[in-house]
Amino acid sequence: MSPVRMSQIESAIRIVLEFNEAFNRHDVAGMMKCLSDDCVFESATPSPDGAVYAGREAVAQFFQSLFLQSPQPRIEIEEVFGFGRRCIMRWKYVWVDAAGEKRYVRGADIFQVKDDLICEKFSYVKGGM
Repeated sequence: MSPVRMSQIESAIRIVLEFNEAFNRHDVAGMMKCLSDDCVFESATPSPDGAVYAGREAVAQFFQSLFLQSPQPRIEIEEVFGFGRRCIMRWKYVWVDAAGEKRYVRGADIFQVKDDLICEKFSYVKGGM
């Protein structure tokens, strides 16, 4: 593999990890620094197809709402790997429900990175949320 290609893979993984770290801090501004202006986010809910949010502002509103509705969410990375401008992350999403019970689901995100920013984030989940 060429050094340029390896650098692209490392860059994609690095920005995805930075986005996830900001998510776990509930730092929407930090998350948005990782996204392109024209980013597209496809959420895992509602079933079966999720919802699509286009543009940094729409994505920011989604995550601000998520953190208000579920104040303790956390993504635990199980595996992350890259293919050029693509990055795949398997994860466990953990939260506390209204009754105070700890819950989780497992899933995966498929990212596309362009110019060192995430331009696509498509989320898939096993089972229901």
